[in-house]
Amino acid sequence: MPIKVIAFDADDTLWVNEPYFQETEKEFCSLFEDYLPHHTVGRELLHTEIQNITLYGYGIKGFMLSMIETALKITNKTVSVEAVDKIIGYGKDLLARPIELLDGVEEVLTALKGHYRLVVATKGDLLDQERKLKKSGLEHYFHHIEIMSEKGEADYRKLLKHLDIKPDEFVMIGNSLKSDVLPVLNIGGHGIHVPYHITWAHERIEHNIEHENFRQVQQIKEIIPFLLSEINDGPEPGLH
Repeated sequence: MPIKVIAFDADDTLWVNEPYFQETEKEFCSLFEDYLPHHTVGRELLHTEIQNITLYGYGIKGFMLSMIETALKITNKTVSVEAVDKIIGYGKDLLARPIELLDGVEEVLTALKGHYRLVVATKGDLLDQERKLKKSGLEHYFHHIEIMSEKGEADYRKLLKHLDIKPDEFVMIGNSLKSDVLPVLNIGGHGIHVPYHITWAHERIEHNIEHENFRQVQQIKEIIPFLLSEINDGPEPGLH
């Protein structure tokens, strides 16, 4: 089947995201260094975040609440009002961050628009992701925006049903093997991994992927000749 839809993850695929969270985490760990070493505070925060995903989902607001909960835990509920106020400020600062597009993104979208339906498929808080997309200046490239609470096989099947396409007509591009690639491969679609130099610990996997529909590139611009060859010359290995 020819490819009809190309979907892009947003955070750390279209624009910078994780480095901002890591900078904030360092500030948070420094705030409580009198209680525990930085790496221990960071580990407690990650544990709390993962526990809270089913309650808060992904995004800055959930991260802020997890920081407050972690602060309560490591201080045995003696955290000061001033510290809580700082944590809220960290979250608001994250929400106010400018959008920094990753190198080559607009070149890729310009090259592919008109040849494929382009989609954003991303996890996160609805308001925050809508804000980032609007501030990015990229919104006009996309046929559809899907902000997902989770990226599992069932979630991708729901998206494909909405787009009225079959799995082998769909390509997902993103920086997370766990969220952007593996579920799509498992339902019969195509996955292209564009690694980012920083990945949240919860999104890492420890095994290699061997699959005929999988491809990895080092820079997002590498997908242009690869995907345009689908139109001009027919399929290449890994996209057929």
